[in-house]
Amino acid sequence: MNGLILLIPIALGLGLLGLAAFLWSMRQGQFDDLDGAALRIFVEDEESDAP
Repeated sequence: MNGLILLIPIALGLGLLGLAAFLWSMRQGQFDDLDGAALRIFVEDEESDAP
């Protein structure tokens, strides 16, 4: 029972930390262009310096 006194605040703190990180990334625009990275593989590089 004494372990719950320690583990519950730690779990709540980690949950709030994860929520804060998610909200920060939303405000920074990390999820604005979800299709750009997926379609970037199909675009050929114009600069090819391969010998």
